[in-house]
Parts: sequence; structure tokens; C-alpha cells
Amino acid sequence: MQLADVVATSGTVAATRSRKAKVAALADLLGRAAPDELETVTAYLGGTLRQRRTGLGWRGLTTLPPPAPGPGLTVREVHEEFDRIAALSGSGSQAARSAAVEALFGRATADEQAWLRGVVTGGVRQGALDSLVQEAVAQAAGVPLAAVRRAAMLGGSTVAVVRAAFAGADALAQVRLEVLRPVLPMLASSAPDLPAALAKAGAGAEVAVDQKLDGIRIQVHRSGSEVVVATRSLEDITARLPEVVEVARSLPATTFVLDGEALALDESGRPRPFQETASRTAMGAGVTVTPYFFDVLHLDGTDLIDAPAHERAAALERLVPVEHRVPRVVTASADEAQDFLVQTLGSGHEGVVVKDLAAPYDAGRRGAAWVKVKPVHTLDLVVLAVEWGSGRRQGWLSNIHLGARDPETGGLVMLGKTFKGMTDEMLAWQTERFLGLETSRSSYVVHVRPEQVVEIAFDGVQRSTRYPGGVALRFARVVRYRDDKPVDEIDTIDTVRSYLPG
Repeated sequence: MQLADVVATSGTVAATRSRKAKVAALADLLGRAAPDELETVTAYLGGTLRQRRTGLGWRGLTTLPPPAPGPGLTVREVHEEFDRIAALSGSGSQAARSAAVEALFGRATADEQAWLRGVVTGGVRQGALDSLVQEAVAQAAGVPLAAVRRAAMLGGSTVAVVRAAFAGADALAQVRLEVLRPVLPMLASSAPDLPAALAKAGAGAEVAVDQKLDGIRIQVHRSGSEVVVATRSLEDITARLPEVVEVARSLPATTFVLDGEALALDESGRPRPFQETASRTAMGAGVTVTPYFFDVLHLDGTDLIDAPAHERAAALERLVPVEHRVPRVVTASADEAQDFLVQTLGSGHEGVVVKDLAAPYDAGRRGAAWVKVKPVHTLDLVVLAVEWGSGRRQGWLSNIHLGARDPETGGLVMLGKTFKGMTDEMLAWQTERFLGLETSRSSYVVHVRPEQVVEIAFDGVQRSTRYPGGVALRFARVVRYRDDKPVDEIDTIDTVRSYLPG
């Protein structure tokens, strides 16, 4: 398959708001891919490379050779060339990488160069989120979408299971949970308050109410003495968390998969700021990172992913001692749940997660089975642009433009701006960060690649014709920047609108 075919399809997808039309265009291209091209084409349609790291960035791609007069690159050639670039290391690697970029981009047309630069830097904004690609795979392969989603969850990605999808539903059914291979994590939806969360997750039934810890989401696999610790994005961070490995090896089982959080605590046992856990500065200061687990997906040869939550909770209690379990209360009483929320906030944690005790572990999905409640409303949004500051903030990038995700198109919708909540250290950091993501400037605004996720606290949402989303956040302020969350997991415009009064 020619790279030009992928680029043309990407353009078609970006040009339409119709979800059905997007899926049809993606499915058509997948249907034309050769079996050994499927993984690469699937990754490219999702706007990513198969190589996790290439050593390339926006700065290294600012000056490109003259474009080729016509298309000639194949998908296979492009993938193989990025494989070679990713393997470069040591003395002379920078020069070799530059020469490889010159050779590859010199064979690409102007449209292909722009697309290649976008896919390298994460700037392909075509609205083809993974959920749309999964729909396209199901349509092209003629298999149930639910089977594709489940296989992708267990296989760790859509790319990993696309060949199985084209081999048929039976092949997809063979994709199972494998200890030491991380699976996509289950996610929580949001509710504005505890009564709404209880109604959404339990509807009057007994529910589990877990403390919501502000740490690093971890998935811990153990097989014998081998332990793997992965993040929510499935990055292997085993070497960074020796304390977690030690706890995992101490548990009375030979194989298991646990879901939880790793948290840095201060001397009094209260949580340290998230940045200290994420950056591991806490370890340098002599403060350990402690794991707390809230779910178990596999235990000694038995998969529990389809078991109801109450069965998984019982297995977790048998395996993990109380000091490494996330505190929870199981109740049908709204008053008891409220008391637990108050206690949780008093301990320095950010809220609770209400969980349906009958629900399976629905990995990779954000539904009603888990519902998080934070008394201080927060949203995870993406930075679209930044304005130069004035007065005391002269010389720093200050006011950030905020975007939410449109679940229908996969695009980004601007909600407004804020400069509140920023310390001098944060201003210095974000000036360097966003200049590195710069794509263009207009007057005092620096437009950036939409890659940096930011957690925003707000007092409410109101209707507004000032911004494309039709809403604006009241008293929006920055809580923290999040490097642990990808852009395709930020909050949607629908979630933002759910906070509108009435």
C-alpha cells in the first residue's frame, strides 16, 4: 500500500464531521491493506507510529528537503525506515538520524511530508480516535465490534489484534489475558456530587465506595519472581518503582494481575503532591512510594476480569493485606457514603469512586460501573495555545487556551482560557514546554501542538457564545499538568456540558 493512500484517507477523515463517514473511510483503507501491512496501517490511521520512541521531535523536523514530485513511498518502507531510526544510538547517532530523516522525507510529497511530521510529533488531528479505528476494523473484517474491543483490551491495543480480527471472530476470541502483558485499564466516569454518583452506579443497591487516591495508576503483574509494573498508558515503569516490586513479591500467590495506585506519602502519612510521585523526587528525598490496590484481574491461574466486582473484591482481600488495599466502604446508605467521603477528604485525598458491585472489569471503557466524585470539580483538558503574559508575567507564557474532546468527531473544542493557579515555577516550566510545542504565532498568542494535558478546577459551567463549545468554565484555575494521561483520555465536551445548571 502506498503512503499516499493513508495520507488521502487521513485527509478525508479530517474533512468530515460524520462519524459514519469517518468509519467508512477508515474501513475502506483497511480492507485494501495486505495482511503484513495491517498493523502499520491501523497505527497510522490512529495517527501514531508503531515505534514507541524514535528520537525525533518537532525541532528536528523544522527544515525538510524539497518534496518529491510524486508519490512513491510504501507503508512498509516507511515503517522499516522508522524502525532503523528508532534503533540508532550512541556516538554518531544524531548525524545518522538527521541523514535518515533527509532521505525519508526527500522521497515524500509535500502532503506526505506534512503528514509524516504530524505522525512523528503527535500532531495528526484527523478525529480518528481509537474507538473509531476499532469500529472500522470491525466493519472491514466483518466481525462484531464488541469482540474487537475486548481483544484490544486484553491485547493492549487495537494494533496488536487487528490481524486476529481479519482472521475472524474465533481468532479474536483466542486473545486472552496474559500475565506480564498489560491490559487497558478500566476508567471511571464523573458525577458532580455523591448522590448523582450513587444513582448512576448503584441506583439504590449496595455499592463499594473507594477512596480516590491522587497517585500514579499502576497495573502490577507477577509470574513467579518476575514482576512488571505498567502505567495507565501501558508504559513499563518497573525499574522506577522498586517498592512496588518488593510488595508484589511478598504477596502469597505465584501469578496475579493487580490494579491500583502508587503514592508518595509524607512523614504523617498524608499524600504528597502528585508531581512528587510522578517525578520520583520523593525517592530522592528519602520518601518511599507506597502501592495501594483496588482490583484484581487474575489470581493463580484464574481470570477474574469477567467476574462481578464483589467476587474480585473478595479475592483481593485474600491476596493483599489491608495496609496495601485502597480503603473502601460497602454500603447502600447515602449517609454512610457521605461520611466516608468526608473522612476521605479529611485524610488529604481528592474524593471517592463509587463502584457497581455486580459489574465486570470493563477495561478501556469509561461507563457507569465506576463513577468518581471530587467535591472540587476538575476536568482534564488539553492546551491548544498560550498567550504571552504582561506586567509581572512579562516574558513568560501565561494564559492557556483550553480544549475538550468532541466524542463524535474526535476533534478538540475550545472552552476558554485561564492563567489562575500558576506559580512562578509553573510559569517558567510551561514557557519552556510550550515553546517546544509551538506550531505558529499570531500577535501575542503561541499556538501549540495539542499534547499537554492539564487538570483544571472550576466552580461551575455557564452557557457562552464566546467560545466554540457554547460553554465557559467559571473561575477556572490550574491544578497541575498531567504527563500520565494521553490526550485521547481527556474529558469530552459532553462531560463539560453535564455541569450546566438545570
